[in-house]
Formats: sequence, C-alpha cells, structure tokens
Amino acid sequence: MGLSTHILDTSLGRPAAGVIVTLEREETNSWHILNTTQTDEDGRCKDLLGDFYKLIGGTYRIRFETAAYFASRSIPTLYPHIEIIFTITNPQEHYHIPLLLTANGYTTYRGS
Repeated sequence: MGLSTHILDTSLGRPAAGVIVTLEREETNSWHILNTTQTDEDGRCKDLLGDFYKLIGGTYRIRFETAAYFASRSIPTLYPHIEIIFTITNPQEHYHIPLLLTANGYTTYRGS
C-alpha cells in the first residue's frame, strides 16, 4: 500500500517544513538509497518511495536531516540527524512513521 512520514516540531506545535528526508533499504548488510525528498509545508513526505519503488518486506531506514532545520531557526540541536530503522512485515499494509521533534529530543511510533 505505501509508506509515509511526517514531522511535528513539538516545541513549536507546528509541522517541520523543508527537512531533507532519505529512505534506504537494507540489502546484504549495507544500505541502498531509494529516495531523497523533503517535507512539505505540512511537514509531510507523501512521496517517500518515489515513483520507481514498490514497498516490499525488509528493513528500512529513514534519515531526517534536522541540523539545517534547526540552524535556519538559530536553535542549537543535540541531534544533527535522526535515523529511524523499522521492519516491513506486510507490504500490503500502509506504514506511517511519524517523528515528533524538539532540538533536544524526539520520539516516533507507527501511525495510521
């Protein structure tokens, strides 16, 4: 079905727009880049898989480039980038991997 993500800057109570996001898939103990995109004004990446890839079972990694986002707001951050690694067990389901972000912390969960 698909894969999506979004970022909410919980310190501001707003979406994190313009964050570079890279999706990778683990293949034989190395990572293969599938797509690089950025969050829209609502903090979402609806095209995370891009036009060339279909979701299949396996281990994936989403890398969020948070340093530039915080630098553009003149906010120092502890986390220059954040990586979320997760496993797709049923490619027929939709996987939504949100990131709740502050300059000094983050959390994630499987959304809907």
